[in-house]
Amino acid sequence: MSGVLRLVFTDLDGSLLDHDSYSYSEALPQLRALQRLDIPVIPATSKTAAEIAALRGELGNAHPFIAENGAAVYIPMGYFDKAPAEVTAQKDYWVYELSQRRERWLAVLNDLRIDFEGDFDHFHNAGVDGISRMTGLSREAAALANAREYSEPVKWCGSEQRRDQFIDALKANGANVLQGGRFLSVSGDCDKGRALRWLREIFLAHSKYDMCDDLAVGDSGNDIAMLEAAGTALLVRSPAHAFPTLNRVDKVIHSHHYGPAGWAEGVEVWLSSPRAPQKRSGI
Repeated sequence: MSGVLRLVFTDLDGSLLDHDSYSYSEALPQLRALQRLDIPVIPATSKTAAEIAALRGELGNAHPFIAENGAAVYIPMGYFDKAPAEVTAQKDYWVYELSQRRERWLAVLNDLRIDFEGDFDHFHNAGVDGISRMTGLSREAAALANAREYSEPVKWCGSEQRRDQFIDALKANGANVLQGGRFLSVSGDCDKGRALRWLREIFLAHSKYDMCDDLAVGDSGNDIAMLEAAGTALLVRSPAHAFPTLNRVDKVIHSHHYGPAGWAEGVEVWLSSPRAPQKRSGI
């Protein structure tokens, strides 16, 4: 079939959502434009499935999503005409798992506490009240953030040298460590880029198109793999840190505005730019 499938994969915190207030109001006009154009907006975030489900409800978004920094892809049952291979049925979703379960990483962190006493805290240990203090989230929102299945956010409190030693120790125990806007994310051998590539192939396999023009949107180090994998990368300016460094130089958009205003700015540029289609290929 002629034409190109278009998709938007987006980070949430610091990108679609404001870094401090978590508001998405400045992005709403472009979200509505994408909806009118039938372009799926696919969250790809460090957030949990429970957090994403709440936001999707607010936005009226019924599309698949990528949770916990690429640890799992959730597809609403019935979204495609049949379940993709390799998924499991979990409640209302077909789930493709790319990481071991959270319990594995909690055990690793517990073992490392002896050597790094006082250097770190993490969500499971901090509990709802501690997460609320770390993030500014309400207790209800903090509870959703703690409903993790595949990963564990870690707040580093020690020195940079000790941090490097800590990350090395995690990797020696089989963990993949990604730096987000505020926390280290500890999980398995997964990232948003691998999840994006898998889901893009699933979209193409269940469509009449063999080409995809996709946009990845992010602002932090844990978005790099996704930003490298998409046809076009949109880097959203952050008030807290510099743009992440990419290897690619083509089809890269840098926003001038912060957060959701920068998100809307970059999406508008992408919609009006020549397309950068990805040919269908093996995953």
